[in-house]
Amino acid sequence: MIAQVSLARRAFAEFLATALLVAAVVGSGIAAQTLSPNDVGLQLLENTIATAGALFAIIVVFAPISGSHLNPVVTIVDCAIGRRSWSEAIAYIPAQVAGAIAGAIVANVMFDRAAIETSTKVREGSNIYFAEVVATFGLVLVIFLLVRTGRAMESVVVVPAAVAGYITAAYWFTSSTSFANPAVTIGRAFSDTFAGIAPASVPPFIIAQIIGAALALAAVVVLTTQAKEEVVSE
Repeated sequence: MIAQVSLARRAFAEFLATALLVAAVVGSGIAAQTLSPNDVGLQLLENTIATAGALFAIIVVFAPISGSHLNPVVTIVDCAIGRRSWSEAIAYIPAQVAGAIAGAIVANVMFDRAAIETSTKVREGSNIYFAEVVATFGLVLVIFLLVRTGRAMESVVVVPAAVAGYITAAYWFTSSTSFANPAVTIGRAFSDTFAGIAPASVPPFIIAQIIGAALALAAVVVLTTQAKEEVVSE
């Protein structure tokens, strides 16, 4: 199905899907901050539930068109294992970043804020960056183990459910609240709200995410190669 859709339409799908995701992340963050101004834990819970629900729906809807990457590191790993060409990454990644920025703008406008803001929410520290390595490692591992072992073909909801479930958990078990996505990280810098991230914090986050994705790619290759060899030997 995906191969029958033009690259331009697939890139537009990635733009739109990523925009909707960031609108959900930032919008629910603003709503949570407004509804529960004195309870950060409740704010995070509200933000988590909205993000997970939106992520599940978006992946299900856009998967037949573009594969629902919504994330540059997912696109890069998909190319690295040979499932897509690098020309697709050249189209997908700018679309994802532009979509993320657009999504933040949409969220700002919906809540009567300035359309474009610069976040002042500093997120820094070696523990935070390490958390982003862990968060991204886990996300990429979940996606591509499902893909490489054939589990993703069992049902159209397997990957969306696994990704939404992992992100729900990672929001809470990582000290960075699991951005795990360079495009979303950039987009969130355009909203000075609960879900925002200061521009100065963006580069270290992206570096950590790339490291996490590279480690996950290595783990996926090792695990799935061994699995194939074991099947052959039996």
